[in-house]
Amino acid sequence: MVMAPIPQPWHQWPFLILFFLVLFSCESNLPCRNGVEATQRVFLYPQSPKVSSIVSKGYRTGYHFQPPKNWINGPMYYNGIYHEFYQYNPNGSVWGNIVWGHSVSTDLINWIRLEPAIEGNTPSDINGCWTGSATILTGDQPVIIYTGADTEKRQVQNIVLPKNRSDPYLREWTKPKNNPLIEPVGPGLNSNQFRDPTTGWIGPDGLWRIAVGAELNGYSAALLYKSKDFMQWTRVDHPLYSSNASIMWECPDFFAVLPGKNNGLDLSAAIPNGAKHVLKMSLDSCDKYMIGVYDLKRDMFVPDTVLDDRRLWLRIDYGNYYASKSFFDSKKGRRIIWGWTNETDSTSDDAIPRTIWLDGDGKRLLQWPIEEVESLRRNEVSHQGLELKKDVEIDFELTSIDAADPFDPSWLLDTEKHCREADASVRGGLGPFGLVVLASDNMDEHTTVHFRVYKSDQKYMVLLCSDLRRSSLRPGLYTPAYGGFFEYDLEKEKKISLRTLIDRSAVESFGGGGRACIMARVYPAAVVDGATHMYAFNNGSSTVKVSQLKAWSMTRAQVNVKKG
Repeated sequence: MVMAPIPQPWHQWPFLILFFLVLFSCESNLPCRNGVEATQRVFLYPQSPKVSSIVSKGYRTGYHFQPPKNWINGPMYYNGIYHEFYQYNPNGSVWGNIVWGHSVSTDLINWIRLEPAIEGNTPSDINGCWTGSATILTGDQPVIIYTGADTEKRQVQNIVLPKNRSDPYLREWTKPKNNPLIEPVGPGLNSNQFRDPTTGWIGPDGLWRIAVGAELNGYSAALLYKSKDFMQWTRVDHPLYSSNASIMWECPDFFAVLPGKNNGLDLSAAIPNGAKHVLKMSLDSCDKYMIGVYDLKRDMFVPDTVLDDRRLWLRIDYGNYYASKSFFDSKKGRRIIWGWTNETDSTSDDAIPRTIWLDGDGKRLLQWPIEEVESLRRNEVSHQGLELKKDVEIDFELTSIDAADPFDPSWLLDTEKHCREADASVRGGLGPFGLVVLASDNMDEHTTVHFRVYKSDQKYMVLLCSDLRRSSLRPGLYTPAYGGFFEYDLEKEKKISLRTLIDRSAVESFGGGGRACIMARVYPAAVVDGATHMYAFNNGSSTVKVSQLKAWSMTRAQVNVKKG
C-alpha cells in the first residue's frame, strides 16, 4: 500500500521544521544524518529481481552480525568465547544443502569466520542441517542438538559434540553413531512438522529436558522430552504446552526470568522463587511469546493469560524479526536473544544481540541492545557532517497527558493497519512525535519512527510505529508500516524514551525502555549517495519537549571479514 500524500511539501511541515529549530537552539548536538539492525526468514517478503543489496557496500550493515551470505541461526558462550552458528548454503542464497556456518567472538561485536560446524553427510541429516540449540552439560560439556532432514526427508533430532574441547574455537564437531536420537514417532505427529529443539534444562528429578516444535493432531505444540544423559530420550505423554489457535510453532524457546531483574537465569541451575517462565514461538512471520509459570509437578508450562486470538499474543519484535534464539551468558550473567532480519530485496540476513529481561510488573519482556554495541560509539555528534551509521537516544517529555486521544482495543488486532491510517502526517492529541531518519534532501525518501499516546480506562497505551512506505524510491521493495502497542504509566514516568540504531539498511528501534521493539530494513538511494538527514518532529496538538537527545557516530565492526 502506498502512503497517503502529505498535504504539504516536507519543507512546509511546520511541526517538523519548528521542532527541528527548537532542538537546534537547545541542543548543539542535533544529528542530521544517521544509522540500525534485527531478524527474519528469507522467503517471507517479496524481493527485487534487479539489484541485490548484499552486493552493495552502501547497504551492507556496518556493525550488525552478518554471515558471508544467507541465513543466521543460534548462539552459545563457552570458555570465554561467543559462538554464533548460522544456517548457511555455501552454494547460494537458496534453500537446500543447508549446513551450520560458524563464527566466533570475544565481545559479540567483532567476529571471525570459521569452517562450517555441521554438514549433512549422514543418513539422519543428508537433506539438510536445520535449526537447533546449544546446551552446556554437567562437566562443562557443550553439545548441539539440531534438526536434520533424513533420507526420507523426515525431520529428526540429532546431536554433535566438539572433537577437541581444548580448542578455544571448537572448530570441529563429531556426530555419535546413534543419531538420530529423536524421531517423529507417536500418535498425532506430522513427520514434516517436527523441528527446532530448544536448549536443554534440568528438572527437580535431575533429568534433562528439551522441547521440540511440532504439529500434534493438527495443532501447534511444544513437545517435551526427557533424558538422563542427553543421548537417550523419552517423549513425555503430554506437551510442555499446546494450542489450538495455530497449526505449527517454529523455533520454540523456553527460559526463566525474574520480574524487574535484568540479570539472566541459567536453566541448568536452580531457579529462584518468584521466577516466571517464558515460552516463545515463531509463527505468522513473527516471534510471539507467553509469560507464565513452570508447574514442576505436572511438568507443564501454564500461561498467566490465555488468549484465543493469537493476533493478541505478545511479540518479541513488531518488525522484520523471526526465529529468535536466546542463551544464558554466564560471562555477564544476562540472557541474550538473537533473531533473524532478512534483507527484503535479497536473500541474506543480519542480526544484533539484545539483552532480554522481564518488566517489574511481570507482564512484558523488555529488550535493549547489548552494552558492547556502545564500544563502537565515537564522539557525540553535532548537526554537522555525520556519518551514515548512528546510535541515537532521545527522551520525549510530555507536558500534558490530558490531550491523549481515546484508545480503541480493535487496533490491537492489526497494528500495522493503524500505523498506516494514523501516520506521521495525521495530527493527534499526544503525537505523532518522534524521528525522521535516512531522509533525502527533498524528503522523497524518509523513514519515520514515532509514538502516539492513547488513554484507555485507567491506563495509557503507547503506539510505536516504524513507517517504511516512503523509505525508498527503488521499485519492488517490501515497505510496510510496522507498529506495536505497550502499556505505560505516564502519570509516573512523564517521559518516553526512544533509542534507534541506524546501520545503513538497518533501522532498529526500542521504545519505552525496550517495551516495544521494531526492526526494519530500508534501501534509500540517499544512503548510497551519502546524503541522508535526521530530524525530530511533533505533529500533535500538545507540546512535547526533548529533555535529552544524544547521538553518536559508529565505527565499523569486524564481522566475518577474515577467516580463522
